Amino acid sequence: MRKEIELRDGRRIGVISHRDGRTALILSRADDPDACVAELPLTNEEAGALANLLGAPQLVNQLNDEHKDLPGITTRRLPVKSHSPYDGRPLGDSALRTRTQVSVVAVMRAGQVHPSPTPDFVLAGGDVLIAVGLNEKLDQAADVLARG
Repeated sequence: MRKEIELRDGRRIGVISHRDGRTALILSRADDPDACVAELPLTNEEAGALANLLGAPQLVNQLNDEHKDLPGITTRRLPVKSHSPYDGRPLGDSALRTRTQVSVVAVMRAGQVHPSPTPDFVLAGGDVLIAVGLNEKLDQAADVLARG
């Protein structure tokens, strides 16, 4: 299956999902959209990380727009690294809201948005938490996710 978008210059960028489970990022020529200039094979983890990189900023921008009239409140992406003490553990184990007064409003995983995660939502390395709070509290939350 090939999914793609056209860029301003006429080139197309897309993803090919093969029947055997392989995934590749492709870039086509402007003068021939069927001809690939580049094809980058991706592991499932790489494809998920790329999806998070592309999807999380849009979600953060949307949330920032929605609470722009609330002074001091901001939205930030907080990564869960593979070596985080919370990789493989439920979100509730981090006690982020209790410890930092930060609310996790969504989790981005492999390009999928998981809105309003419950305390039993199991975190995984590569996840990106979309969190809302005061800047200094968001810094504390990032530290909790990194160090415990």
